[in-house]
Amino acid sequence: MTHRGTLAQRISLLAAAIAVITALLAGVLAISLISRTNADNARSTLSKLADAAKATADLGVSPEASQSRARQTLRALKIQSVTVDANGKLAGANALGRASITAADIAQLLGGGKVSKQRSAAGQRVLIEGRPTRVGGIVLVQRRADATAFGDQIIRRVLLALVIGVVIAMALGVLVAQRISRPLRRTAQAAHALAAGHRDVAVSPEGPAEVAEVGSAVNMLASALTYSEARQREFLLSVSHELRTPLTAITGYAESLADGVVPAEESPEIGAIMLTEARRLNRLVADLLDLARLGAQEFRIDIMPVDLTELARAAAQVWLDRCRSAGVTFRLEAPDIAIWCETDPSRVRQILDGLFENALRVTPTGAPIVLAVRAVGAVRAVGAQAGGAQAGGAQAGGAQPRAPWSVVLEVRDGGPGLTDADLAVAFERSVLYERYRGIRRVGTGLGLAIVYGLAQRLGGTVEAGHSAEGGARFTVRLPVRPGGPIG
Repeated sequence: MTHRGTLAQRISLLAAAIAVITALLAGVLAISLISRTNADNARSTLSKLADAAKATADLGVSPEASQSRARQTLRALKIQSVTVDANGKLAGANALGRASITAADIAQLLGGGKVSKQRSAAGQRVLIEGRPTRVGGIVLVQRRADATAFGDQIIRRVLLALVIGVVIAMALGVLVAQRISRPLRRTAQAAHALAAGHRDVAVSPEGPAEVAEVGSAVNMLASALTYSEARQREFLLSVSHELRTPLTAITGYAESLADGVVPAEESPEIGAIMLTEARRLNRLVADLLDLARLGAQEFRIDIMPVDLTELARAAAQVWLDRCRSAGVTFRLEAPDIAIWCETDPSRVRQILDGLFENALRVTPTGAPIVLAVRAVGAVRAVGAQAGGAQAGGAQAGGAQPRAPWSVVLEVRDGGPGLTDADLAVAFERSVLYERYRGIRRVGTGLGLAIVYGLAQRLGGTVEAGHSAEGGARFTVRLPVRPGGPIG
């Protein structure tokens, strides 16, 4: 396994490197500037002192006595004062002074010229400032180290400050690195907990914006995993909910045949109903296989021309027997003419079966359940009706047959109904289930949500309301053609 340094280590090293480089650059620039300025100031100061010493030496009755007083004053400043007499001899010069002053310097002074030089003498760097006087000349000699002592002290303090700054920067780098890496470590621990199957993981977003964003992303991942797993559980519940209706119909008719309560002349009709329900069951199983293979979240929709009046009668034939067995009155309200619609008949049956299942569960004995079918929002249509069923040929005067642009399927019951507050959340998963569990008979809490989803997939809408029978009313509106307007 490749060893990787931690983020805290890398940030600390980076902070240390930046601090050292910054200190080096600042030190080089500061020392260079201070040294140059210090040298210039030292030479300027020594030059002024030389001018002052010349003026002092020329004052008074005895120039030699004046020069002696000037030497004493300069000696206190660590500046050697050397006098040059008219014969070119040096007075008051020590070894450094004699090594610093050349014959050319003496000749220049005796000739009335100034001397201002910097040279190495006796292994040391010295500054030399000479001025001619009435009796010869005066030369000031100062070691460069003495002249720049104050500036060198400043340089040492600057270097010390830079070293302290580097240490402080490295310490702050370590603290910042730990502060940044701490929430990342907690986020990593939360991610490991998610991988281990824990879903109650919450990370407090803290630290810099990017680090806090990582924590928020982990929280979103935990929520998404929780939601996804809940969807999986709901999917299993919805599968059982969808399979129950055809299985119940097949089981009921099979028991009737097995018990011999079905007259012989009705056996073909009962067999046809069972075959239809078995085919619907096979379609549901095929959809489950499709979902397993494709990982899809939506059922397949097969659009075709459908006579919704005939579909409602077929559904009524099944649910009439179910309601009769439960002591509930069933009534079909459908026109005598065909109502054509381009939709998926099996999905429409799923919607109706889901609404019937929900209604039958809560409707008491003797109360009604009603299925109503009607066409609304008629507009002028050009050409034939959907499915090829024409209401009549082209009429004289150019008026064409009128076709509906939406179809209404309505299931009403005489049960306890829903409150106004219930209507707003009727199609949300498990809301009514949690609200009425233990108060009335409830299913899995997914039936109405499935109805809502199927209606949306068919391009329609579904809404809940109050029925004239005293219970709940569920109105499904489907467009005559896919993508058409909903009335």
